[in-house]
Amino acid sequence: MNIIDYPDADMMAIDVAAKIAGELTEALHLGERVLFAVPGGTTPGPLFDDLCGVDLDWSRVDVVPTDERWVPEDHPRSNARLIKERLLVNRAAKARFLPLFTPAHAPTEVLPELESMIAPELPIAVALLGMGADMHTASLFPGAAELEAALDPHAPILVPVTQPGTGEQRISVSARVLDEALSKHILITGAAKRDALREATNLPVAQAPVRAVLTGATIHWAE
Repeated sequence: MNIIDYPDADMMAIDVAAKIAGELTEALHLGERVLFAVPGGTTPGPLFDDLCGVDLDWSRVDVVPTDERWVPEDHPRSNARLIKERLLVNRAAKARFLPLFTPAHAPTEVLPELESMIAPELPIAVALLGMGADMHTASLFPGAAELEAALDPHAPILVPVTQPGTGEQRISVSARVLDEALSKHILITGAAKRDALREATNLPVAQAPVRAVLTGATIHWAE
């Protein structure tokens, strides 16, 4: 694995933001629009704070969450809320946001509608991913009933997922689409996640779904 160690999370955020800005700029030289996939959670927040002020043509950047809880965008647990508050501000306010939530009783009712906005912009130019201590990435959870379908090499763009243990409904970009990103960065912090990542390399992908996106990815780690 290509792992870059940082002395602290602030330095990691600054460095990865610079790398991603360079990759987005390069991708914009090659195409009219580029797709940037980003996670929710607390870890990417400082990186978003650094990236949102970068001088690039954000009006040609489409931003899509790697996954989303099935809640409205004003909900405290919404990934879209974090992304809009921390990334899609300053210069990055000109980017176009592609949501993974639209009002409906269940994700399956609107998957075609959501996929129709993403499909024309694929492949993902840059994917920023996280990893949980259970070795999940996006909403690809070990033990989820829908995991096999989400890991299928012929999976659709989006898959509905029920989080094990909580029953929370989510929607996730499939492993296939995430892995096909032209550039992949995985952000992790803390010794426990570093150990989990090391363990993941020796486990089947069903037990460690992050393995599905590790090939060619750059891992960024800080204590």
